[in-house]
Amino acid sequence: MRSISVGTGPVTPAEVLAVAREGAGVQLSPEAESAMAAGRKVVDALADDTRPHYGISTGFGALAVRHIPVDRRAQLQRSLVRSHAAGSGPEVEREVVRALMLLRLSTLATGHTGVRPETARVYAAMLTAGITPVVREYGSLGCSGDLAPLAHCALAAMGEGEVRDASGTLRPAAEALAAAGIEPVALVEKEGLALINGTDGMLGMLVLACHDLRAILRTADVAAAMSVEALMGTDAVFAADLQALRPHPGQADSAANLRALLAGSGIMASHRTPDCTRVQDAYSLRCSPQVHGAARDTVAHAEAVAGRELAAAVDNPVVTADGRVESNGNFHGAPLGYVLDFLAIAAADVASMSERRTDRFLDVARNHGLPPFLADDPGVDSGHMIAQYTQAGIVAELKRLAVPSSVDSIPSSAMQEDHVSMGWAAARKLRRAVEGLTRVVAIELLTAARALDLRAPLAPAAATGAVRDRLRAEVAGPGPDRWLAPEIEAAVRLVVSGEVLAAAEGVTGPLR
Repeated sequence: MRSISVGTGPVTPAEVLAVAREGAGVQLSPEAESAMAAGRKVVDALADDTRPHYGISTGFGALAVRHIPVDRRAQLQRSLVRSHAAGSGPEVEREVVRALMLLRLSTLATGHTGVRPETARVYAAMLTAGITPVVREYGSLGCSGDLAPLAHCALAAMGEGEVRDASGTLRPAAEALAAAGIEPVALVEKEGLALINGTDGMLGMLVLACHDLRAILRTADVAAAMSVEALMGTDAVFAADLQALRPHPGQADSAANLRALLAGSGIMASHRTPDCTRVQDAYSLRCSPQVHGAARDTVAHAEAVAGRELAAAVDNPVVTADGRVESNGNFHGAPLGYVLDFLAIAAADVASMSERRTDRFLDVARNHGLPPFLADDPGVDSGHMIAQYTQAGIVAELKRLAVPSSVDSIPSSAMQEDHVSMGWAAARKLRRAVEGLTRVVAIELLTAARALDLRAPLAPAAATGAVRDRLRAEVAGPGPDRWLAPEIEAAVRLVVSGEVLAAAEGVTGPLR
């Protein structure tokens, strides 16, 4: 099994993906062990101080005014975790929980939380053993961080609550830990608070979404190229000098992809003659680089925010480099909430444009000689009529998901937490938006491939033809109506697996 080392510096997005999706194990570096030991000494020195110190000798949130005697502090930490493990609803995906645990561990490893090395080792051991705490959909307001989701993880580390083992079986946490030879943690001063006070859930979902959107946006370029080609459009508008007049980097990358994908197209060459009367294509074709490019630039901005957050040590209070323990507001999820919402907006718009291109194939007034709805026997057959309905339904949902969560706030904790980020909610809806965009692009690919076949004997470009051929290995070409749902799901699988992109890049080389 691959294992990553968690040190005092940030983990990388690639390491998050390796642990979250590939099941990589985790170990703590010697530097992290030393940093945590040093941070713990600072907390231990304050534990017997007669002055109150938040999270060490006081209650939490609105109850921070109460001083807790020494003999009740272990109970304080256990009670904090138990009471905050109050999530409800469906289980959160394994990859999200593993990302969340890794990112919390990364913060612990900085030494700024005051957690003992042995407590952090339990998290590393759980990740390595494939033990995933059951985290529920609802419970986080994104401030103070992702309290409830993180509390469910801390509860499992204590040997309480429920987990999924490496095989996915639901088991009591104590039973799964014992089977893996992991001793449950007995929390001491400040540790419960340090385990639950972070933005790790939102950040994990942001890292995963950015990775997925990078691939989907390249695949959307593939779909757009196939649509431009099969709708007898022009690639002249994608010329590098025209794109350079508006120097957005994402736009330049998308246009370069379209040029590469359409190179050598026999279909396009067939109407690139003096007899062609078309002046310019519809926006959904002509402006693909502008929309796909803007989405890329949005992802780049989100990745920059994620990079800064990966380098952060989010906790309250924190142990400073000079040995102070200070309260702060770094747990507020606004920086993540904003970009999570922004990405949902971009996903909705890219999907909307994809649906518009698909719709053009089905209308004889706009599809330049193709049969109505690409049907084999129009009237008897409906072709791809309802595939577009499916797209339209998803796009409508994506527009609702684009409504930002981060402008909402519901005060909590007796008005101590009187402004919250709702970043967890933004992340959850972004995951649904990414899935919806994937399905919309897959249906466009399926429809465009059918249209390319109907242009025979005109030949598509080598790259778009390779994608069409890969789809044909799973889905038959034009003919009488068949059960369409399995064909859509096959196209979705080929997009998610990266096989559509690989087929195109086998001709073009890596797309941007």
